[in-house]
Amino acid sequence: MDGNIFQQYPKNDRSNLIAMLQDIQEVHGYLPEKEIRKVADHLGMSLSGVYGVATFYNQFRLTPLGKNIIRVCRGTACHVKNSANILMALENELGICAGQTTRDKLFTLETVACIGACSIAPVININDDYYGRVTVKEIPKILNKYKKQEQAVSAE
Repeated sequence: MDGNIFQQYPKNDRSNLIAMLQDIQEVHGYLPEKEIRKVADHLGMSLSGVYGVATFYNQFRLTPLGKNIIRVCRGTACHVKNSANILMALENELGICAGQTTRDKLFTLETVACIGACSIAPVININDDYYGRVTVKEIPKILNKYKKQEQAVSAE
């Protein structure tokens, strides 16, 4: 399919850079280095120029996401209710920092400006599941739910 992406865009037309990167990320879930090199070549740009755009915009990822995306709300209501402690507990439990993915590719940890569930602050969401009024003590139990799901799938 990514061959088709390059056919859709005229060579050396730099105005298509962002659209191409979006299409590639749609296919792969992130921007593999090999594809970034192809984009630079196709558009007649330097590799650093393409990387510059890819790293400037938050929407682009240079590494694959984990199976479970954990988003920690850092909005005002959550901040006041100590979401920083929730984030720290998740980082400690997973052994990664916000913006990273665990080695086993099971979890990616992200922060967001606002989840939109201020009345139940502090809030995290994992994939489509929301956890409100979450406490540091609940973090291991919440994560174990997803670890057990993965073990069940692996056992099949």
